[in-house]
Amino acid sequence: MKIDLLSPGSFADGQPHAQFDWLRNNAPVCWHDEPDGRGFWAITRHADVWTVDRDFSTFSSEPTIMIADPLAEFGLGGHKMMLMMDPPEHTAFRKLIRSEFTEPAARLRRQRIQQLATQIVDSVIATGECDFVSDIAGEMPSFVIAELMGLPLEDGRELYKLTETIHTAPEALPPGAGGQAVLKMFEYGSRVIAEKRVRPGDDLASRLLACEVDGRKLEDAEFLLFFLLLVDAGGDTTRNLLSGGLLALMQNPDQYAWLMADLDARLPSAREELLRWTSPVIYMRRTATRDTELAGQAIKAGDKVVMYFGAANRDPAVFDQPDRLDLSRPENPQIAFGTGPHGCLGQHIARIEIDAMLREVLARMEDFRLTAPVEWLASNFISGPKAMPIRFAAKLVSAKP
Repeated sequence: MKIDLLSPGSFADGQPHAQFDWLRNNAPVCWHDEPDGRGFWAITRHADVWTVDRDFSTFSSEPTIMIADPLAEFGLGGHKMMLMMDPPEHTAFRKLIRSEFTEPAARLRRQRIQQLATQIVDSVIATGECDFVSDIAGEMPSFVIAELMGLPLEDGRELYKLTETIHTAPEALPPGAGGQAVLKMFEYGSRVIAEKRVRPGDDLASRLLACEVDGRKLEDAEFLLFFLLLVDAGGDTTRNLLSGGLLALMQNPDQYAWLMADLDARLPSAREELLRWTSPVIYMRRTATRDTELAGQAIKAGDKVVMYFGAANRDPAVFDQPDRLDLSRPENPQIAFGTGPHGCLGQHIARIEIDAMLREVLARMEDFRLTAPVEWLASNFISGPKAMPIRFAAKLVSAKP
């Protein structure tokens, strides 16, 4: 079995589950060469991913959560994104925005999110066809994060395009395109700083600029990193779950029929299974802070340790018949959102977005058919369709939340 978890080609049709299966069975903690780096340990079992993700004292998020070491700081003076911090620093920065993303706070946004879902479907329902990724799946998280940050909805759509470039493998882009997308994001964020300082509003961007860490307000660079994180991570799971999830339903008509027999009651279970099935975030990296051992392998201080969530979510030691889509799965400890201190802060809002959008789509549209092959994002970090043109028939009954 040829194992290559760096090439975007391995992820050209979704996650490389044949490679993951071989690794879990033969080398669950496997050394993987890296042409332009020192190499890394690939972690593929659920229990080992769980251990690494929660033990931040042994497996650090610094200096980065990406496999490749950072080449530039984009002029941010050594400041780090929250994802690349460990407690207690990570805890202090997470507290700045945690109240916006708690489960009770997310529930307060349910009605508005359902309104957005209706608006999104309204915009395509009469056409009978669309690109499901850009016209539906990408719209919801773009609009929600724009409203959270106090930005025009149209700007949320444009920022989403930048995140897609950021997540695309460098070899699939013109030279320097990824870095330019990050710089454009920072340029937009700088305009947000200027505007919100003059005209603060009741939004997350204004509150971030007004809050304090250790008795001081955020520097511009710290705000820009928050801005990049919120826009970038705010769309990953929702966008790719919705598009990958609909594709899974189209490919598994028995499961689609089961869900449609009682959509509202069965949607929560279906959503968790689709999260397990698609696992939109492919990996997160940690760096060993000391010599340690994992699954019998000696890991040295400084080694890169990379958790593969899609592999963990198909572990037969945890999931019965893991390669079968089962929307009624009774026990589903999926970790698509990660776990431990770095578990996705936005997962409560993401679940509400997913439920609202799936409900609206499935209640108002049917007879989904691909009109061209699905084009997957050329990335070894984020898994999901980049383009998914479909035709559909409109139902006569509107969705009800």
